[in-house]
Amino acid sequence: MAAQKINEALEHIAKAEKYLKTGFLKWKPDYDSAATEYGKAAVAFKNAKQFDQAREACLREAEAHENNKALFHAAKAYEQAGMMLKEMQRLPEAVQLIEKASMMYLENGTPDTAAIALERAGKLIENVSPEKAVQLYQQAASVFENEERLRQALEMLGKASRLLVRGRRLDEAALSLQKEKSIYKEIENYPTCYKKTIAQVLVHLHRNDYVAAERCVRESYSIPGFNGSEDCAALEQLLEGYDQQDQDQVSEVCNLPLFKYMDNDYAKLGLTLVVPGGGIKKKSPNATQDKTRGPATVGSHADEEEDEYSGGLC
Repeated sequence: MAAQKINEALEHIAKAEKYLKTGFLKWKPDYDSAATEYGKAAVAFKNAKQFDQAREACLREAEAHENNKALFHAAKAYEQAGMMLKEMQRLPEAVQLIEKASMMYLENGTPDTAAIALERAGKLIENVSPEKAVQLYQQAASVFENEERLRQALEMLGKASRLLVRGRRLDEAALSLQKEKSIYKEIENYPTCYKKTIAQVLVHLHRNDYVAAERCVRESYSIPGFNGSEDCAALEQLLEGYDQQDQDQVSEVCNLPLFKYMDNDYAKLGLTLVVPGGGIKKKSPNATQDKTRGPATVGSHADEEEDEYSGGLC
C-alpha cells in the first residue's frame, strides 16, 4: 500500500515538473496546474507516512502558488508543510512555517485565518517553548482585537496570562491580566472582571507588591457591582491578613471556593501564598515572662492587660 502511494506521488511530481517547463511554443510555466499536482503528491506521500517528502511537496506547491500570486493558497501549503514537520516532531521548524503562513494570510486580507494559524502554532509549541507560545497567543489576540473579535482575543490573552503565571513571569502576567480585565470591562462582562481582579491581586502579592495589589482592588471599585460582592469582601480580607502578616487568615481566604475553583494556575498561586516573614507571630515580652513564671502569675498578667486598656483603645 505504501509503495503504491509513493509511486502515485512520484507520478504527480513528474507531471508538476512537466507543467513548469517552458519551450518554443510555451513561454510561461503553468504554475496553477503544477501547484495542483504538487498538492496531490503531498497527500500521497502523507498517506504513505513519508512526511519529509510530503513536506518537500508542500513547499514546492507553496512556491508555485506564490509565483502565480495566489497568496492564500500558498499560505495553506506552507501551513501543511508545517504540519508535516509536526509529524516528525520538528516543532520549532513547524512553527516557523506556520508563522510564515499567517503573515501571508494577513497580506492576503484574511486576518481571521492568520489568527487561527497563530493559535495553532501556539498549541504546537506550548509544551516545548512556553515563551514562544506566549508570543504567538499575544500576536493572535492582537489580530483578533484589530478585527473587533474581542471574545476570541480574550481567549488568546487568557492562554498567554496562564502560561506567564506558570512560568513565574509575574510582571508580564500582571500586565496581561490588566489587558484582559480592560476588555472584559469594555464588553460589560463584569463578573469576569471580578475574577480577573482576584488573579491580579494574587500575582501582585507573589511579586511582594502589596501596594499594587491594594491599588488593583481600589481601582476595581469603579466596576459596577464589585463593591459589595463576595469577591470584593474576600479580597479585602486577604489584603488585611497579608498586611498584618496573619498566615492563618490568608490561608483561610485562599481556601475559599472562590479561589480554589479558579483556573488551576491561579488557584495554585492562592494555595502557595505566604505572608512576609512566614506569618510567624511575635510574642510580647510580657508573654515570655509569664511563661517562665508559671500559672500562678496568670491572674496578675490579666490584671495588667485590663489596666492597659482601661482607658479605652485610644
